[in-house]
Amino acid sequence: MRVLFAGTPETALPCLHALLDSEHEVVGVLTRPDARRGRGRARQPSPVAALARKAGLGVRTPTTLRDPGVGEWVRSLDLGVAVVVAYGRLVPPTLLEVPDHGWLNLHFSLLPSWRGAAPVQRAVLAGEEVTGVSVFRLEEGLDSGPVYARLPEPVGPQDTSGDLLGRLAATGAPLVLDVLRCLAEGTARAQPQDGSRATLAPALTAEEGRIRWAEEASTVARQVRGVTPAPGAYTTFQGRRLLLGSVVPVPPDTVLQPGQLRVSKHEVLVGTGSCAVRLGRVAPAGRSWMDAEDWARGARPPQGSFLGTEPRAEDEAVS
Repeated sequence: MRVLFAGTPETALPCLHALLDSEHEVVGVLTRPDARRGRGRARQPSPVAALARKAGLGVRTPTTLRDPGVGEWVRSLDLGVAVVVAYGRLVPPTLLEVPDHGWLNLHFSLLPSWRGAAPVQRAVLAGEEVTGVSVFRLEEGLDSGPVYARLPEPVGPQDTSGDLLGRLAATGAPLVLDVLRCLAEGTARAQPQDGSRATLAPALTAEEGRIRWAEEASTVARQVRGVTPAPGAYTTFQGRRLLLGSVVPVPPDTVLQPGQLRVSKHEVLVGTGSCAVRLGRVAPAGRSWMDAEDWARGARPPQGSFLGTEPRAEDEAVS
């Protein structure tokens, strides 16, 4: 089939690679406009745009698909199907029926669970043990279209959202090809979603990366994994931001107040609402990632120091 691909970040690349290596013909690519990235803040193409141009494909980067010129271009492609992976733009109703088989979306959850922009992060934050990928046909509702195929994926106890998203992107690509094969053969059957079981996955805010040390250690560890790599986990030390790469709960015989630091030669512990956690990699404001012990040697936090917020007066006698 003649395929239009719409995607933007690195997580869309496995599917685009799979399509380019398949019997289908990718006849055009939609992606987000160039954005400022890196330390120099120079404008750079999206990962999808870079791969598509290297492959010699026609690339369009509209700010909206409602532009009449975009609609004319899409209609001129004589499409069998459009495939969407993390594109980041809404497809207007006027274009949904243009391809013969519509617009297929590879979504990183087992729909109807976690409809929205951050399904992987929300699954990790919620403590889900299993998530997966779904291939469904776009309609006007939010990720509400009928589903052609699903494939589950376990969530590992140490998985960050980035780890999990990478695996889902890789396993989802062949699933898209399976659906396209069934569409071409006339054997594909899409099943309506049960909207009563839907959960929402709105984009994460930066504030959701702020660690709440009063939570239990398992919740703190899950929060760090859920917001890694974006928007990123952080706390504060002496009023300055400290990024956190990982935390690991330690045996419950170490009792510290929420946010209280205990520094030794070989580890940095922080109190939570239950047991303490051990800090892994950290990054002080404006500096590179380093082991927490190296940070502590340079920062020299006084005994009784806290991350995040200072203790309440009535708690100061507890240690």
